[in-house]
Amino acid sequence: MYAHGVPAETNLSLTTPIADLPGVGPRRAEFLAELGVRNLGQLIAYLPTRHEREEAESAISELSAGAVGCARGEISATRVVKRGVTRARFEAVMIDETGRLDLVWFNALYMADRIHPGLRVRVQGKADRRGPGLRMTNPRLEVLDPRREEAASKDSRVRPVYSASERISSRQIEGIISRVLAPALSLIQDHLSAEYRAQRELPELFAAYRAMHAPASEGEALAARRRLAYDELLLLQLGVQIKRAQRRERARATALKWTQTIDNKIRKRFPFALTEDQDGVVRDIISDLMRATPTNRLIQGDVGSGKTVVALYAMLMAVASKTQAAIMAPTEILAEQHFASITKMLAGSEVRVELLTGAVKPAARALLLERLSRGEIDLLVGTHALLTKGVRFSNLSVVIIDEQHRFGVHQRAALRSKGDDAAGADGRVLVPHVLVMTATPIPRTLALTLFGDLDVSTIRRLPPGRKAIATRVVQPAMRAEVYRFVRSRIDRGEQAYVVVPAIEGADDGLWVPGVGAAPRLRSVEETLKDLTESLLPGVRVGVMHGRLRQDERDKVMKQFREQQLDVLLSTTVIEVGVDVPNATVMVIEDAERFGLAQLHQLRGRVGRGSKSSACVLVAGAGAGGEEAQARLEALAKISDGFKLAERDLELRGFGEIMGLKQSGMPPFRVADLSKDLDLLTLASRDAAEMIGQDATLSGPSAKLLHKRLMKAHGQWLGLADVG
Repeated sequence: MYAHGVPAETNLSLTTPIADLPGVGPRRAEFLAELGVRNLGQLIAYLPTRHEREEAESAISELSAGAVGCARGEISATRVVKRGVTRARFEAVMIDETGRLDLVWFNALYMADRIHPGLRVRVQGKADRRGPGLRMTNPRLEVLDPRREEAASKDSRVRPVYSASERISSRQIEGIISRVLAPALSLIQDHLSAEYRAQRELPELFAAYRAMHAPASEGEALAARRRLAYDELLLLQLGVQIKRAQRRERARATALKWTQTIDNKIRKRFPFALTEDQDGVVRDIISDLMRATPTNRLIQGDVGSGKTVVALYAMLMAVASKTQAAIMAPTEILAEQHFASITKMLAGSEVRVELLTGAVKPAARALLLERLSRGEIDLLVGTHALLTKGVRFSNLSVVIIDEQHRFGVHQRAALRSKGDDAAGADGRVLVPHVLVMTATPIPRTLALTLFGDLDVSTIRRLPPGRKAIATRVVQPAMRAEVYRFVRSRIDRGEQAYVVVPAIEGADDGLWVPGVGAAPRLRSVEETLKDLTESLLPGVRVGVMHGRLRQDERDKVMKQFREQQLDVLLSTTVIEVGVDVPNATVMVIEDAERFGLAQLHQLRGRVGRGSKSSACVLVAGAGAGGEEAQARLEALAKISDGFKLAERDLELRGFGEIMGLKQSGMPPFRVADLSKDLDLLTLASRDAAEMIGQDATLSGPSAKLLHKRLMKAHGQWLGLADVG
């Protein structure tokens, strides 16, 4: 009997322990377990990170100049040649029974720690004539184990390359998989029908796994990757679509009142007319809040685009309907700023606004909570303190979550639950409308992925009068010149930020290929000494970082706002929420150590007033490698936060940005959101269609699909009770 063209008779199952598989044994099982592989199913799901064309091996004497070739031999000699950091190279000589091959790697001095005489290696690359012999420049190299050295490959092939460790190599993993691949494939069931796959030109699931591990061609490997990436994206989109449908089915919200009179009264509170983009978002909010279906909307806008005003509009709609509203910020600084700006705009009104943070004294807190529960507070501004036990509202109808990527999924759910949890006559629980805001522009792929259950509104245009921030990348040798520029601005009565990556000096262990160990992180301590003793003597410098007590940070910020300080020296605690219009210069030390979105956020702390502003990125020559340099160059050229967000996604990948790790969402094994927008769009459309036909995937044809959805995203999305 055969299934899928492979032997079906086997004693194996997908739960068979890895140690019981042929060619593994206890020792290799231990090594694989360190990679997260403990059974046959996990082994088959352990996909290669990439595929490489491996040429047929030949003797060194048979290599041809100008052609790509592959050979193995022994390293007989090595040396390092240094002609300045940027021109350094590592050279080696490889020999076999037929001749000699010279190897050279430019800007790769780390190879000296890896390659030494006596080592057996396999190399592949383009050979060129160098004198009487041949040379390969920057060849792909594999160290061979002489104890388990396999025979030379006589045919070219597309080879899978696996993420390995010092204890088990990619080729060893490949060998283990190859021995069990055929029987394992017979155990794989497809959750998509043949008709469904044909419409989307997707291969069968078993065929996709076979082609990932043992592709017959590069085209077959690409088709397999497309199928598996589509599956990952489809499962996530199904999860968020079910979550959205579930929320609408099980929850209700207060339908808020809106009239032209209410609109006029709210707008009179704003110090300026709303921009076209702000007006568009307000229209979205009005439409949402007038319905009894709970709103779940993401409002994204670049730094300084005016999201707070839009949020206030929503909160005042709640007040107009005799209900309560709350806004939660990730830091006390930002919460206090929201409180200050809101109270200023509402000065002279009857709206009762209060602030709740961890700094509120117990007696004052108890009184505040009592008033809140009695409905004597209309708008509550706070931090994580809003999530603590004892915080109960009388009639909460609108929740605003600012800088939403700083909060995990469960924190957002906790604040949503602060409403009336008693079910109504229809069995639905009353919950508040939720608006989440971010000043970190989100690429479309991320918006669809992380926030697929949210409606998205975007503020792209900045308010009139905002000037572009001049951005420049400089090397450490120009630091003195940079701070002469800072002093010139201070002499004009303006203020400056200086941002560093560390509180205390430390080596972060960053190793830059071709350069070596990166310099120690510039710290608050040593930068303060530099500023006060040599770079900016006589200038009033305040210090801000995460280890200061909240009252100490508050004091420093107050001094800076009131222009009692000329320079605020800080770590990234000022990334969000600091608004000082007189601050016109920002210097970011060791700028290569920051992500692109973070750099843009920091830059947005200046340019808040009508004066011209500048941001200077101080980075070491070649520090952080090519990716880091590309980030800095992108920031210097691009001011649009949305374009920068797309560039950041391209450079760093999905897993490192937008608080993915904090969200608890499982990472993608195959899908790449910087490249798979077409697949994501297709998966999103398909998921919506599926849920429209079967809201809980409970039908017989969806049984396996539902099972795999629950395994992938059930816990993250709280779907355990679905279907």
